[in-house]
Amino acid sequence: MTNATIRWKWLKGMYVYTAVGAGSLGVAMLLTPQLVVAYLQMPIQDPMVFGIVGSAYVAFAMAAILGLRCPLRCVPVLMLQLIYKSIWLVAVFLPTLIAGTPAAYAWVLAAIFLSYVVGDCIAIPFRQLLAQESMKV
Repeated sequence: MTNATIRWKWLKGMYVYTAVGAGSLGVAMLLTPQLVVAYLQMPIQDPMVFGIVGSAYVAFAMAAILGLRCPLRCVPVLMLQLIYKSIWLVAVFLPTLIAGTPAAYAWVLAAIFLSYVVGDCIAIPFRQLLAQESMKV
């Protein structure tokens, strides 16, 4: 991969954004789930499912911290984030939007998720990742 075509500041910026955003929300979901539900004005959540989501967010944050040290090796972290947030926007939020007015917390999640999707699309060096020589084992 050529360094000239990689947006290093965007790449590292997305790792920081993921570490701070996902990390803080994940820790809050694990340690103070009632506070998160109340703050976002969400319906009561199943504690096991909420805990899984919180754990996953903390895992994303920890992997993003590694991405600051090895930005290209950890691009799959950003790819996974890009894919799952895009799927949520299309498969969950969009149908809710079409069916009526989504709840306020859904709008907040959609805005946050969209910011990650746009940032990941800018940061991820797709051309280099999809090049033939990078596919060799």
